[in-house]
Amino acid sequence: MRVSIIVLLALSFLAPPSQEKVMVNSKATVPSRPVHTYSIVARDPNTGELGVAVQSHWFSVGPIVAWAEAGVGAVATQSFVDPSYGKNGLDLMRGGKSAPDTLKELLAKDEGREVRQVAMIDAQGRVDAWTGKNDIQAAGHIVGTDFSVQANLMLNDKVWPAMARAFETTKGDLAERMLAALDAAQAVGGDIRGKQSAALIVVTGKPTGQAWKDRTFDLRVDDSTQPLQELRRLVRLQRAYNHMNAGDLAVEKKDNEGALREYSAAEKLVPDNAEMIYWHAVALVNMGRVDDSLPLFRKVFAMDRNWVTLTPRLPKSGLLPDDPKIIDRIVSVAPRARSAPRPKRNP
Repeated sequence: MRVSIIVLLALSFLAPPSQEKVMVNSKATVPSRPVHTYSIVARDPNTGELGVAVQSHWFSVGPIVAWAEAGVGAVATQSFVDPSYGKNGLDLMRGGKSAPDTLKELLAKDEGREVRQVAMIDAQGRVDAWTGKNDIQAAGHIVGTDFSVQANLMLNDKVWPAMARAFETTKGDLAERMLAALDAAQAVGGDIRGKQSAALIVVTGKPTGQAWKDRTFDLRVDDSTQPLQELRRLVRLQRAYNHMNAGDLAVEKKDNEGALREYSAAEKLVPDNAEMIYWHAVALVNMGRVDDSLPLFRKVFAMDRNWVTLTPRLPKSGLLPDDPKIIDRIVSVAPRARSAPRPKRNP
């Protein structure tokens, strides 16, 4: 016997938010975990990058809503969420189906489609979205060129149009444009309940067959009073580490100048990151530029003396020259440890 949709909606809010209660059976009428949210799926036609970004007033929204695979597509599945749209959607697109055909096929098999909201884009930029008629209002979507924005349980119906305008008018790479869409949604009202978690995935346009290399960004903010601000901070940090990785690759190719450019770009993004400064200094030593490395070592050692302790351990692993004079020279720039104050004598 079917229960009325009103009762089901009420019960879904009362259900405990355990991961195990997410329904993945496409025949289920309504799952017990509502992930009401706003999101974007998109493609950069210049690079072929694919991405998905999302924000919700729900804990850890990323693992359920956001799905992407290089050379295949991206999926956002939300509202009364069925995560199988993510896995099955990517499987079908990997097999050659377009995003619109994939979405149509999965919706046809889903008895709960009227409480779903799903968007899909494939590697060719073909895109489609669905908003079920029983999604909690305000709810809707806009499909544009190389993107779709969608939202449900919003404060008002300005959210998804604002997202579309922001994505279309913002300059920058795919991550920056998707962040702008999320910010625009929040600026006009966003989720009627507030904000809690966010996520962003960007995959490369040219798949390597190694998924861990294909993800340029894979970031999640599971619980925060300001998830979009924190997501932006993480994107900036990831950009810096992407430069560090590119620098390391340049070192492997004996491109010292290219490596130093990448390391410097990383430090400009996060100038007080000891990790980045330290390995930049190590790279300089291995290039034979010990004098240039010393100011960087000095800065790191002043942040935390544990880096001083670490340095003599690196030659054994081949990360610094096995030359005691060089190691002593590096360690010598560390500020002297402060001695503990002597106890006062009683008169």
